[in-house]
Formats: sequence, structure tokens, C-alpha cells
Amino acid sequence: MGLNAGTLNARVVIQQRASGQDAVGQPSATWSTLATVWANVRHPTGNEAMRADKDISINAVRVRIRRRTDVTPAMRLTHGSATYQIKAVLPDTQRLEFTDLLCELING
Repeated sequence: MGLNAGTLNARVVIQQRASGQDAVGQPSATWSTLATVWANVRHPTGNEAMRADKDISINAVRVRIRRRTDVTPAMRLTHGSATYQIKAVLPDTQRLEFTDLLCELING
């Protein structure tokens, strides 16, 4: 069964670090948009949390997007008002249709 476009029902923005300078010429790290894509954002269910070997943070999400090869754990994504650090990039190695992003909420 292939990737159903109907399950990609949320817009997320993938961001990468962009170097720049602040007002006094000091280096500053800012974020720029790599892509805005349709995604399926899934929070762990109670069953997933109980099956895990360790505690699952309630701030963890799994985001499925169409296949991309340019996303890395050095990036982050935003979904609504939430910003998530990408912790792992898991490509679909069988059908090459999607990429799963394991993310954690950035507080602050």
C-alpha cells in the first residue's frame, strides 16, 4: 500500500540554520525556511509509550513527509505555534515514498 496523500493533512515548515550577523556585527544563528510541506504529525499513543523500553516524552512527535533527502537532524520544524528539533531522520528504504522525522518539542 502506497503513501496516501489524504493522510498528509498538516502543513509544517522545515528550517535550517543560516549564519548572519547581529546589529553590532557579531555572528548570530538564525533559521531560514528550507521547505513548507504537507505532513502527518503523530503523537505517541498510550500503547506505544507502554511498549517502549524507556519513557517517551509527551513532547515527542513523529512527522511523516513525502520523501526528501535534504533533511538532517541539525534542522528543526514548526507546526502551528510549536517548534520541534529533528532528532532522527528515518527514510523509507523499501518504497522510497516517505521520510519519517522523529522530533522533540523545543521549550521556550
